[in-house]
Amino acid sequence: MGTTNGRTLYRNPKSGKIAGVCSGIADYFNFETWLVRVLAVSIFLLGGTGVVFVIYIALWMILDVKPQSLEYDDQHKDIEVKKKVWQAGEPAKRALFDVSRQFNGLETRLQRLEKHVTSDSFDLKREINSL
Repeated sequence: MGTTNGRTLYRNPKSGKIAGVCSGIADYFNFETWLVRVLAVSIFLLGGTGVVFVIYIALWMILDVKPQSLEYDDQHKDIEVKKKVWQAGEPAKRALFDVSRQFNGLETRLQRLEKHVTSDSFDLKREINSL
């Protein structure tokens, strides 16, 4: 559908409640999904009954489902810290915890690699392979 900054608007039924329209809109505009849902329900209840319903059904029919490859990319993207309450992302404390956990995992892997490379068995295997 529409494209802004290289992004495309998709439905996201895996993280949606009905058809994933609100979830897709939230992903596209980098909002929290709950906020888009609250806005849609509020407009629906405050008199925009027909308009919201028709737009939701139209988007359900028009928008493509988010491809699996993009879902994988979203799961493995960099940590995004919220700057405002309504933005999607992680609170600063959670992001700091996640970064710390990632660095601890990398530190452990690096220590194991260093231990292996400096071991006698590594030197022996290297000498045997060079024969």
